Amino acid sequence: MRSSLRRSLAFCTILFAAALAAPPAPASSRETVAMSVGRLLEEGHYTRQKLNEEVSKKFLQTYLEMLDYSHLFFTQEDVDAITAKYANPMAGDVLMGTLKPGYEIYALYTKRVDERVAKIKELLKQPIDFKSNATVELSRQKSPWPKNEAEADQLWRGRIANELLQEHLSEHPIEPAPQLVSRRYERLAKNVHEQDKDEQMKLYLDALAQAYDPHSEYLSKADMKNFSINMGLSLVGIGAMLRSEDGYAKIESLVVGGPAQTDGRLKVGDRITAVAQGQAEYVDVREMRLDKVVEMIRGKKGTRVRLLVIPSAAADPSGRKNVELVRDEIKLKDQEARADIIIRKDENGDPIKLGWLTLPSFYADMDRHQKSTTRDVLALLKRLKKENIGGLVVDLRKNGGGSLEEALSLTGLFLKSGPIVQTKDYNGSIRISSDPDSGIAYSGPMVVLTSRQSASASEIFAAALQDYGRAVIVGDKNTFGKGTVQTILPIGRFASLLGNHSDEDGALKLTIQKFYRVAGGSTQLHGVASDIVLPSLSDLPEFGEGALKNALAYDEVTKAKYTKWSDNHSRERKRLPTINFARKPARKSASRGTRKSPASIA
Repeated sequence: MRSSLRRSLAFCTILFAAALAAPPAPASSRETVAMSVGRLLEEGHYTRQKLNEEVSKKFLQTYLEMLDYSHLFFTQEDVDAITAKYANPMAGDVLMGTLKPGYEIYALYTKRVDERVAKIKELLKQPIDFKSNATVELSRQKSPWPKNEAEADQLWRGRIANELLQEHLSEHPIEPAPQLVSRRYERLAKNVHEQDKDEQMKLYLDALAQAYDPHSEYLSKADMKNFSINMGLSLVGIGAMLRSEDGYAKIESLVVGGPAQTDGRLKVGDRITAVAQGQAEYVDVREMRLDKVVEMIRGKKGTRVRLLVIPSAAADPSGRKNVELVRDEIKLKDQEARADIIIRKDENGDPIKLGWLTLPSFYADMDRHQKSTTRDVLALLKRLKKENIGGLVVDLRKNGGGSLEEALSLTGLFLKSGPIVQTKDYNGSIRISSDPDSGIAYSGPMVVLTSRQSASASEIFAAALQDYGRAVIVGDKNTFGKGTVQTILPIGRFASLLGNHSDEDGALKLTIQKFYRVAGGSTQLHGVASDIVLPSLSDLPEFGEGALKNALAYDEVTKAKYTKWSDNHSRERKRLPTINFARKPARKSASRGTRKSPASIA
């Protein structure tokens, strides 16, 4: 993928430079960054959509929902007034380096938060009736904004009553419920006020990028630091990927081999309500900025951190669990491919060995070329073949993707030759990427395990083996459905064409291509459908690309020329015994463990 991305980057550079008619240099670095982001989106994004009124409306809607995710602070009257004033010119203003609409909307949001927090404090002084049959809508991101302030007041009375009730029923009360809830919203207001101009710009430009598609985004310097951690640098923490949702730090995934995953008590979907250092008192972290929560959870190796958590599976939202963990170093080597031997009995009662290859990501050390998914898997396959395995399971259930080059070369280990994936540029140009090696490392029976978390490069691997008839795909109904390619463009490289620039300018993650199967269909939205579907709690539409706003559409290209896999390709093909995935098999370890994901790792 490196070579294709370099060509795309060079093309973006040419287009961007050509689009500039030597305008006067803006007065500030922020204005320069805004202009650079706007031009790159227009000239470099896969859709090549201009920053017109249509984009402006998506831009405004995205920005408002980033600010007021649960539709609680703005009213529909506010939204109507903002739309009338800013909806049409917003995107065009960015091309002129104008960030004023973003700052003004943020100022109104700050005012509404202050007003609401003041009302909440007054409400907490009044008696609350917990005996009523009233209901409270906890998840409001898909609900309309309250029509006016009176409707908002009624909505908030229910929410505050619910929060007080949860704290009254909590098994681990931190302090009296009214004081706790009051301080929680004071902290929310404080966090809103702490967002400086650079952070407001980041949010504003991020909204613009995501108006194009959900995987394009503006990355600040801090984002780039987290991105570097996610791509391989070590950190000391508990190994939990956190995302801010509805005022909570929510666990999005657990790093395999990290303290949290090894301990087993924290689960994906758990929400952290308080954090304590060692045996110190808990500090409530509801409505606290995610970066501050992450900072509290990270720390020195060997020290202890305690988390008060609302379990994802709790029927009662007032339920809490106390989890104490010892911080440790999280490294990329813990995310390497791992192979195990599973001993089963066939239909005749004779023992048979199955290879189980767990692949958490398609990793690659792009700079030093010291690590390679394909090289590691090849070594594991050699060891598994020495064990005389009767079949192979490749587990991609938690693999969110990674290097396209590694996906191509890894797929090639199981095919003799032929195309593996097709990519299409903005102009409709199709490029077919083929197996880089004509050799086959393993030609026996195969099963590929997938889930809704299997995305991008994982979908390329699974789709190619399915199209060739090389493997049986087993798991959730469909994989995630991410069929797009992104590249990282440092803003400073382009801002220099406009005058002022800085290394602090951040970068733009930009969608530049789409993936297609060799059979012609896109993995976008549709993902890869399993040949055999296994029941799963995560097999829900909201855990896929289709649930993301502004996702690119599904389409198809011409089928590539390829030859289906047949028995003639191998002398090793045997019937793969039935595997009971619900039971935990006995395993003999043959290697090591994992790492990956966006958001912030604690």
